[in-house]
Amino acid sequence: MNRYRVPLELAGRVAVVTGAGQGIGRAIAHTFAAHQATVVVSDLHEERASRVAEEINATGGRAIPVKADVSKQEDLAALLERTIGLHNRLDILQHNAAYFPRVPFEELTPEVLDQTLSVNLKAAFWLAQKALPFLKKSPCGRILVTSSVTGPRVAYPGLAHYAASKAGLNGFIRAAALELARHRITVNGVEPGMIGTSAAVSLGDAGFQQKLAQGIPLGRLGKPEEIAAAMLFLASDAAGYITGQTIIVDGGALLPETQAVFP
Repeated sequence: MNRYRVPLELAGRVAVVTGAGQGIGRAIAHTFAAHQATVVVSDLHEERASRVAEEINATGGRAIPVKADVSKQEDLAALLERTIGLHNRLDILQHNAAYFPRVPFEELTPEVLDQTLSVNLKAAFWLAQKALPFLKKSPCGRILVTSSVTGPRVAYPGLAHYAASKAGLNGFIRAAALELARHRITVNGVEPGMIGTSAAVSLGDAGFQQKLAQGIPLGRLGKPEEIAAAMLFLASDAAGYITGQTIIVDGGALLPETQAVFP
């Protein structure tokens, strides 16, 4: 094999993707499957998970759907038990599921904050912890997280709870990477900027999203597939010497020091 050929294929590997029923998670599941991984498509909504698994299988990939509420530890345990029961291995754990209702800081309730932290942040801890016995056996163990520029880099009105959870995820990525390196397990993430998904509707209507795109140097919202491509790289052998890092995929939105200098 030519050592200069970038090894992106995931043949023989088993991947779990949470929040894979739509948007970025769906794109990640499809991309992993297109590169020969067997994918466990997990989502809170069973019908969404089933639809995505059917799409993958119809195009020659390998996928199974599993309904799971990642805010519940018993669901996380069942998700991993099902994965190991069917495939007897786990190589890639990708936590993408997220909860982000827009709520002004002054109106934030304990229920919204708790659910946001449980889905976005706590689930990463419990998923990784429960998956460790299986990832340790993999020759290419990967823990991947969908973070965000919101929180670690910037803020957005009505998303203080979401921002805090994503900033926490970046701390998790670095600390877990350090502790798990001795097991040859890498831990990395992707920080999406403004991505055009159905969930983006919560930020505003089509006119508002067009206005958002005008403020991005590349002049458009990102595509879910572009986040999935970064995840594929981090899941592959090509990223075997990268751990504790995140990749920002935002169309250059963070580049201007101020919008006043944006051409």
